[in-house]
Amino acid sequence: MKKRYENDIIPSSVNRARGEIARQMRMIRKSKDMTQEELANAVGTKKSNISRLESGRYNPSLDFLVKVAGCLGYSLKIELD
Repeated sequence: MKKRYENDIIPSSVNRARGEIARQMRMIRKSKDMTQEELANAVGTKKSNISRLESGRYNPSLDFLVKVAGCLGYSLKIELD
């Protein structure tokens, strides 16, 4: 398996980005009164993937994020600071 980070330690900037994505996705899903299971079915994935996404433990592809956002009625906007 290919190592992504030195000593397998995820940089804090990556953890912050994952956390922000997780926070926003969870907030939007809940505002739509959707369960993780319902969102997973709409996306065509497993509930565990949505759970991992919302907890920041998942490194989703850009395609996956676009699909999740679309199923929530949103578009994905990426902003660089």
